[in-house]
Amino acid sequence: MAIDAPAEGRTETEQQDAAASGSASVWSALRPLALRIHFYAGLLVGPLLLIAAASGLLYALSFQAEKIVYRHELQVPVGDRALPLSEQVKAAKEARPDGTVTAVWPGAEDDASTRVLMSSPKVEEGKSLAVFVDPYTAEIRGSLPSYGSSGALPLRTWLDELHRDLHLGDLGRNYSEIAASWLWVVALGGLLLWLGRKRRDKRALLLPERGAKGRRKTLSWHGTVGLWAVVGLVLLSATGLTWSRYAGENIGKVQDQLGGASPAISATIEGGSGDGGGHEGHEGHGGGDAAAHRGADVGIDHALESARASGIRGDKLAITLPSEGTGYVIKETDATYPLHLDSVAVDPASGTVIDRLQFSDYPLLAKLTRVGIDAHMGVFLGLANQLALAVVALALILLIVWGYRMWWLRRPTKARTFTGGRPIPRGAWRRVPATVLLPLAAATVFIGWFIPLLGVTLLVFLAFDLALGALAKFRAARSQ
Repeated sequence: MAIDAPAEGRTETEQQDAAASGSASVWSALRPLALRIHFYAGLLVGPLLLIAAASGLLYALSFQAEKIVYRHELQVPVGDRALPLSEQVKAAKEARPDGTVTAVWPGAEDDASTRVLMSSPKVEEGKSLAVFVDPYTAEIRGSLPSYGSSGALPLRTWLDELHRDLHLGDLGRNYSEIAASWLWVVALGGLLLWLGRKRRDKRALLLPERGAKGRRKTLSWHGTVGLWAVVGLVLLSATGLTWSRYAGENIGKVQDQLGGASPAISATIEGGSGDGGGHEGHEGHGGGDAAAHRGADVGIDHALESARASGIRGDKLAITLPSEGTGYVIKETDATYPLHLDSVAVDPASGTVIDRLQFSDYPLLAKLTRVGIDAHMGVFLGLANQLALAVVALALILLIVWGYRMWWLRRPTKARTFTGGRPIPRGAWRRVPATVLLPLAAATVFIGWFIPLLGVTLLVFLAFDLALGALAKFRAARSQ
């Protein structure tokens, strides 16, 4: 009779036991479904995740490799006095008369060269030709294609494109979007499975199980490393989706509706028609050719002095030269914490500041987006950020390898099904209470719409699973 008593007639302990029993019952019904999705996603999306992790690991290490490979272009002997930027730009023009100067990046360190960026027919569209100038002697140290807001040189550019699209263009971007779309699902699903696993030794939750052998040992390492890496994996997935093709478009719309779009400085001169705004993003963005400025020009050195007087204090700067209808734009580009990302626009005729944009004035959502992308790119915390990315990428590689090893230990044979060993039962979702199943189904439909490649591949997984089920039934019927 006590079992059928209403909740208000039970003791507090009985109510807690009933609630715990109900939660356990729901999880016992959901676990086979979570396990099946985690299994299929790991098995079928695993190769894409492995490519993304391996290329991401190489990209994270490329920042330091770039300093070694391009040491001659990037570093110069320290002199007594730096020459005016105008003389350095003149030297770059004389060395590469076929290019049009679009921007100048003064060296941030005493031993750093100045980059004079040019649009040139000799570099691919979306990239600039960087001419490296010794700021003390105006000697040309070399020239290399430069890519994106962080100035990636050929080595890092090649690895970035490998990570983003496998050098296949828009078609290849589908691979990285599928990987980013599923990474958070696999990571969070694995976390739930690991936390819900029964274990005799509670220490085996955070550390690999001592004395375990075979598949149990592999599972122990897979679960504990996944637990420690889950936050980094989810953050990589979320930030990666922000610049993806399809999900990124939806994320951008939501961000705009919430008032979180990144503001742009206006460098338009009164009476001009130019657009001085810009868009920050991944390495994939690049500026077009700047038209030659016409009319009076106070010069780049005076424009920089005006920017300094208005509060630009950072050492890492990008100076965009005037084009038709627009003025100079001087931006701080130090994305390493603490951030220096303010910018000003200067009228080339008078040298007066015509607009100023401080990073502190960005909407909170725009700030978080910018920081998240910079962290994904490895520039937010400098070397520490790059090492953290390398560790997370290596963890993901190990998780995938261990996952395939566990499947191999229960791989399909003549005596076993495709899932290997003990099959994950089909139809387990029927045991999930409607109060849980319906909201879960609605959330899945919404997420599949918002992250399209996740929805499409999930339908493929379901069709694959149904086909395997039909094949199993056909074989069973033939064997009778």
